[in-house]
Amino acid sequence: MTLNQLRYFCAACRCHSITKAANELFVTQPTISTAVRDLEEEFSITLFYRNGSRLELTAEGEKFLEKADYILRYCLDMEAEYKDISRIKPPVRIGIPPMLSTIFFPELLDAFQEEYPDIPVLLEEYGSVRACDLVQQDQLDLALVNMELFNIDKFNKTVLFESQLYYCVTKDHPLSAQSVMKMEQFEEEKVLLFNSDSVQNQLLMTRFDAMQLHPNIVMRSSQLYTIMKFVRSGRYGCFLFREMLPRFPECIGLPLDPPIPINVGMVWKKGKYMTEEMRRFLTFTGEFYRI
Repeated sequence: MTLNQLRYFCAACRCHSITKAANELFVTQPTISTAVRDLEEEFSITLFYRNGSRLELTAEGEKFLEKADYILRYCLDMEAEYKDISRIKPPVRIGIPPMLSTIFFPELLDAFQEEYPDIPVLLEEYGSVRACDLVQQDQLDLALVNMELFNIDKFNKTVLFESQLYYCVTKDHPLSAQSVMKMEQFEEEKVLLFNSDSVQNQLLMTRFDAMQLHPNIVMRSSQLYTIMKFVRSGRYGCFLFREMLPRFPECIGLPLDPPIPINVGMVWKKGKYMTEEMRRFLTFTGEFYRI
């Protein structure tokens, strides 16, 4: 028996639904189901029966809920007591990719800190690939990532918004009069890419290789500021999320043909205890991007 199993069980009791409990705790439905099943097997009891789509506690389940609720309340009281003693709250450690760090995240962080001034947040800038590795190694609590990662199912995750990649050039670039950018046109085009730990980079190189295209890659950088300085010269182009284009009015965004869709979301390690601070940040972030 683990505390996480008890949390998942109590959430299922509170929501009367595996699906609703999973959504509330930012975990997958199988995670909740497995926790309940493991508890039933460990104690040789049946905790729930189904009334249509609604979960109802058995008599054994009601007694188990009393004990589980007591244990969790005791642990919360203990956690709160020792946090007050230490007076130092560890920050929520969040990895963010360079493309999003200066565009989307400042407003989000400002809004979160205004709502929760007592929850410290530490941002560390990494590409999505590296950030996910650090989440697995417990060096980051959360990571905002491009969710087209090949191994994304290794993580708990939630999608925040959907986007597409656009090719960004200045208004005096030779391609600026076009309405779309066909992939074939990248043959020998001078392009700027983010570093190899960027999922965007991997998606583009996979597309180029599949179509046997050979763009002239002038630079790979982790800094959006540096890339945009090159773009403004009028000789190069780069790839940005569609939502970023209004931030650069001197540039034109050309949708790709065929398009490259992108999901952006938050990931965290499976099986990791989710602190109240992490849960509040995830809930706030989801609401922020739905506004």
